[in-house]
Amino acid sequence: MIDFDKAMKRLRAVNGYLGSAVLNYSGETLYVDNDNTGTDIPYSASIFNDAFRMVSESSLDVGFSEAASIEAKTLDGHVFLINSAGVLASDNFAKINVFAIFRDDGNVALAKMIMDKASKTMSEELAKL
Repeated sequence: MIDFDKAMKRLRAVNGYLGSAVLNYSGETLYVDNDNTGTDIPYSASIFNDAFRMVSESSLDVGFSEAASIEAKTLDGHVFLINSAGVLASDNFAKINVFAIFRDDGNVALAKMIMDKASKTMSEELAKL
């Protein structure tokens, strides 16, 4: 089984981090860290996952590939969802999404890099199970 705490450790250490979740493609929560949020991260992540799937469908409709990620920037923070299959679109690994929220003063660029790498690593591990 995947050690999600270990896989998400680097993300939790990024400046501005508030919470995160790992979801399967259908939006079911595989991991959640909502200790610093006071909010229902699994619910929010599931809604964001639905929005991501609609954006991906629209992207395909105009002739592009599936979306790799979506981001909502607000006045007081950032919400991200990164799909593990954004680059590795093959049938032999498990698609997962990593969802995270950050304060507006957080290190957003570093968070995106870590989320992308973590999502691909976890997907590859899931495919081996």
